[in-house]
Amino acid sequence: QVQLVESGGGSVQTGVALGLSCAASGSFFSINDMGWFRQAPGKERELVALITRDGYTNYPDSVKGRFSISRDNVNNTVYLQMNSLKPEDTAVYYCNVKVRRGWSITEYPYWGQGTQVTVSS
Repeated sequence: QVQLVESGGGSVQTGVALGLSCAASGSFFSINDMGWFRQAPGKERELVALITRDGYTNYPDSVKGRFSISRDNVNNTVYLQMNSLKPEDTAVYYCNVKVRRGWSITEYPYWGQGTQVTVSS
């Protein structure tokens, strides 16, 4: 099993920066992609940022240039730095990791418990 512990989040005003972190622990061989998703009330969960094990990143246009994802492969932690926050960034943010349990290439996804980010104007 894999446990993901998220931290950060909170309530901030427009334009403020906020950081999230997510630490993975448990039984796994390695972690491939790590990412952050968010889900606003009444909306589907959407990708916010993705980072591969080699450090390649991907962002949707809605956060590109404002959000930055990074990872620490030694401590199995992924970070999300959110700058210039807007009210439309308000959502529950979830971290997601894909792990390998052995030499098999099969990946197993795990989700964090979610952390609320609220941006007020």
